[in-house]
Amino acid sequence: MPDYQRIKKELEGIAVEDNPALVRQKSRDFYWYSPILKAQLDNVTADLVVTPKTEEEVIRTLKVAYAHDVPVTPRGAGTGNYGQAMPLSGGIVLNLAAMNKIKEIHPGRVICEPGIVIAELDRQTKAHSGQELRFHPSTAQTATIGGFIAGGSGGVGSITWGGLRDLGNILRLRVVTMEAEPRILDLTGWDLTKVSHAYGTNGIITEIELPLAPAYDWVDVLVGYDDFMDAVRFSDALAKCNGILVKEIAPIAAPIPYEYFTRHRPYIRQGQSIVALMIAPHSMAPFVAFTMQQKGEITFRSDKVESMKGIPHAYELAWNHTTLRALKVDPSITYLQVQYPGPDHVAKVQKMVEIFGDEVPGHLEFIKFDGQIQCSGLPLVRYTSEARLEEIIKIHQDHGCPIFNPHRYTLEEGGMKQTDAIQLAFKKETDPKGLLNPGKMIAWDDPNFDFKSGKNYLFPGLAALMEAS
Repeated sequence: MPDYQRIKKELEGIAVEDNPALVRQKSRDFYWYSPILKAQLDNVTADLVVTPKTEEEVIRTLKVAYAHDVPVTPRGAGTGNYGQAMPLSGGIVLNLAAMNKIKEIHPGRVICEPGIVIAELDRQTKAHSGQELRFHPSTAQTATIGGFIAGGSGGVGSITWGGLRDLGNILRLRVVTMEAEPRILDLTGWDLTKVSHAYGTNGIITEIELPLAPAYDWVDVLVGYDDFMDAVRFSDALAKCNGILVKEIAPIAAPIPYEYFTRHRPYIRQGQSIVALMIAPHSMAPFVAFTMQQKGEITFRSDKVESMKGIPHAYELAWNHTTLRALKVDPSITYLQVQYPGPDHVAKVQKMVEIFGDEVPGHLEFIKFDGQIQCSGLPLVRYTSEARLEEIIKIHQDHGCPIFNPHRYTLEEGGMKQTDAIQLAFKKETDPKGLLNPGKMIAWDDPNFDFKSGKNYLFPGLAALMEAS
């Protein structure tokens, strides 16, 4: 057992918290979206929370942790959904929220620290030069940019710009290694894939350089259809309109909008499916013309209401905010992450709708993937049992719709679907003791894991915690 009193003394001058209640609070994320993860991870907690303010303090912390064989789990704002930043082996939670400065803003790019909240980053770049991030998660008001890069894959804006791991969507990452003498590495180009979407398992991000796009006062729009598949076909057609500038296209099936989008209920009929949209102001006239042609009903426009006070942004109805709003009304709801590969993505969606009906209410996000328009899904699931959830997953996969499982906390099961050899090699180089966020990379802990079996990988260190619960 590490001597945490000694560790605290060696970290003197850096903010350290050991109050059990506060440490537990900083050891959580939104893992409870999944009833399976809730059972597995409910008792997970760190021993200390360390909050560095500078890169030098990060280096000091990692050096001390390495000397004492203490695990370190980096954390932003804890807005992840499947335990990415939860310390499975205890140890130190490295809270990077205090490293929140913008260092430089240039035409087309920004350099910042990892702890800045995304909405604040956008606010400052807009004020400086009318620029904004290419995309962001639905949690932009609370999530940090470092957490998004380490745990996210895309978001609001992916309909135009694709995903975070697409070359050019991250320009540079500065990373500190977990070694006896930590090194500082500047990664660019293909080397960025070593640490992006790696949950902080192979380096601590201390500086980020990202591209910017022109900022617009995006118009939030809801378009209604009586049939969900009509909403899907409208969305697909709109996504392919080269001249209409959009930032978000999310068709959402009834009864989700009326039942769960309570602040927008005056604009939604019971039984109506909707498409949540963000449209550039100069594209509104052509968008209205297109929608009329497609026989869609525009039920809400943010540029036509007297005040948006109390009304969420369109992006806060989409992505995993759809799930969050459903959970607030019905705690038994959970969700899946589905890919519908093109070019027959609409047909794949229709087949799933026919099979599952209201057991799995549809929610899609139209995105650009490998240069082509397609959709991913975050459908809700009316959860009954783990066995039935596994059946639903298998049926999707049997019909050519891969699941990126949000009921698993490992990199491979949740996103990669296989060992990422580049990330594994980089971890061996930069974290030789395996102290960074242990338990999240199957390839490190269990190199013989069978990805095709679908078995539930359970990090051995959790066994005692689960028995205690």
